[in-house]
Amino acid sequence: MPAPAVSHLLEDPCLVPYAEMVRGRAANADRTARRLAGSVKNLADWASAHEYYGLHRTTEGWVFREWAPNASAIWLKGDFSGWRLEPRFALRRLPGTDVWEGRFAARAFRHGQHYLLEMQWPGGRGERIPAYARRVVQDAETLLFSAQVWNPRPYVWKHPLQSHGRDPRSMKPCPPSPRIYEAHVGMAQEEGKVGTYAEFRDRILPRIRAAGYDTVQLMAVMEHPYYGSFGYHVSSFFAASSRFGTPEDLKSLVDTAHGMGLRVIMDIVHSHAVRNERDGLSLFDGTPYQYFHDGPRGWHTAWDSRCFDYGKTDVLHFLLSNCRYWLDEFHFDGYRFDGVTSMLYLHHGLGVDFTGYSMYFDGSVDEDAWTYLRLANRVIHAVRPDAITIAEDVSGMPGCAAPIADGGMGFDFRLAMGVPDKWFRLADMRDEDWGMGDIFHTLTDRRREEHVISYVESHDQALVGGKTFFFQLADSAVYYGMGRNQHALAVDRAVALHKMARLATIGCAWTGYLNFMGNEFGHPEWIDFPRAENGWSYSHARRQWSLRDDPNLQFKALGDFDAQLMALAAGYGFLAAKGAVRLAAADGDKVLAFWRAELLFVFNFNPSQSFSGYGILAPPGRYRLVLDTDETRFGGQGRIAAGQEYFTEATMENSERIDRVKLYLPARTALVLRHVTG
Repeated sequence: MPAPAVSHLLEDPCLVPYAEMVRGRAANADRTARRLAGSVKNLADWASAHEYYGLHRTTEGWVFREWAPNASAIWLKGDFSGWRLEPRFALRRLPGTDVWEGRFAARAFRHGQHYLLEMQWPGGRGERIPAYARRVVQDAETLLFSAQVWNPRPYVWKHPLQSHGRDPRSMKPCPPSPRIYEAHVGMAQEEGKVGTYAEFRDRILPRIRAAGYDTVQLMAVMEHPYYGSFGYHVSSFFAASSRFGTPEDLKSLVDTAHGMGLRVIMDIVHSHAVRNERDGLSLFDGTPYQYFHDGPRGWHTAWDSRCFDYGKTDVLHFLLSNCRYWLDEFHFDGYRFDGVTSMLYLHHGLGVDFTGYSMYFDGSVDEDAWTYLRLANRVIHAVRPDAITIAEDVSGMPGCAAPIADGGMGFDFRLAMGVPDKWFRLADMRDEDWGMGDIFHTLTDRRREEHVISYVESHDQALVGGKTFFFQLADSAVYYGMGRNQHALAVDRAVALHKMARLATIGCAWTGYLNFMGNEFGHPEWIDFPRAENGWSYSHARRQWSLRDDPNLQFKALGDFDAQLMALAAGYGFLAAKGAVRLAAADGDKVLAFWRAELLFVFNFNPSQSFSGYGILAPPGRYRLVLDTDETRFGGQGRIAAGQEYFTEATMENSERIDRVKLYLPARTALVLRHVTG
């Protein structure tokens, strides 16, 4: 097989000195893929461990298998055995393997029964939840988790993949410009409680569709023992979290979303695993190194979790099969891979500023993790070519979001994590100190070969200890100044900049956009899950939709603006168009302007000065106003008449014709004009 092409990557002159290492990484990953696939048709077919391991109903009865190299004996125990160890439920090691198997009669287990493994190893024993368990539940009294026999009638999909043009035989590559609504099922309701899949399906999906987003990104789907971990300390990788409902409830959520024309992707957490032993994978067969690295490398001290050994064949089998499982079983449309930076580097990116290309090739990269991520993208896109994969990587690793054919890891998008950092830094600065060129550079900064998902804020910025962007701007005025007719100075500033930041971000985004639920209407305060330190309160683990719906509050104005913003992106398709071209970046005036997809975006970030007849370089012709952040329905002052048209004026400067459109730019206002005629 020829070496992978890396021509587009190596168009970056800074990578040329590392060309052999770039090629070597891709070639090593491809060798690993061939080794793993072996005699099967392809790597995606090999990634089906979930169909072999775990508990399965067959035509002859039941079969259970588990990979446990260090085990000396294993039993199934549960409701069916009175939680005693019985010889008939003992597993046997398959000859010459590390696989344990048990075959049982059809009457041995009933749907809904609870069970565990009793694992024995040299020098010890303990209870364990099967690694491939598809249903795990928590006892309300003991708070302990157990696996559950799950064999209901098969879910009947109302909107199968084929009806959405997703038949694997005719699938297209992933959508070029997703508008993503990041959401958490449990905290999606206004009532102080844990919300359910069914409630999210019935109450929240209609809101997302009405808001104009086309993709739902679900957090905390994989089972996790601690609710407050936001789903990032996973214990059971093949089990949908039961605290929100049944697997069929989740399937109904995804099915209903597809019927609304919404894609559904999920956070997949392969960067680490919970340290729990009884209900996780840590010390699963009595060794610390079955799924994870041995010694200090197997522990993520900052996250208090375990680090996978991506060089082990059986670990790759587990994780790659997990990538396939959620696509096949639940019809998810892709993934946001959490913690990619932590995966890629032996130092996990902790306390490291990635200031030079040598840092990608200095021996700090976990080459096995790089290989795994490339293989994961191969499997996902082989199963579903239309799937979306997004990398949460802050390091700027070259090739992260480059196609596999070009020698990259194959992610469709990388999160533009520098963008929210910029906006939150600006929120703490005087408006007079904002740099227009600096803002534009941050909003458009990306590697040439990659697509990114841009955002003002995700869930990360508002976790306990932080604030939403709007709360960062308005501070305590959010509690007393949000009436539509109040116009408190702090609130007026926050409302104006909240809209302008979002418009600038999506206007420059290449080529996707993300918002965390509720932040589009300026959800106040922070996110904090119930825990001992807050008296087990749900007051900050919910979404106050009543604020969004109240016509007397500015929250509704912000929500209405965001819906208009999504309509603008959908209607003009600028997310998928060529990147933004800067036309003006005047630090003194605080005016920024750029051109994209026949649209002229103009921002006056000046906190006090409005400009009349301000000239902006623009292609010649007639322009029509299509969006004005200062409209009264969006919480503005209504200083510009709707639907105005403008004509460019030509002047000769240094023997060159220069065309400008002259605009009235109120302070803290942004305009979008459509180029109607040339």
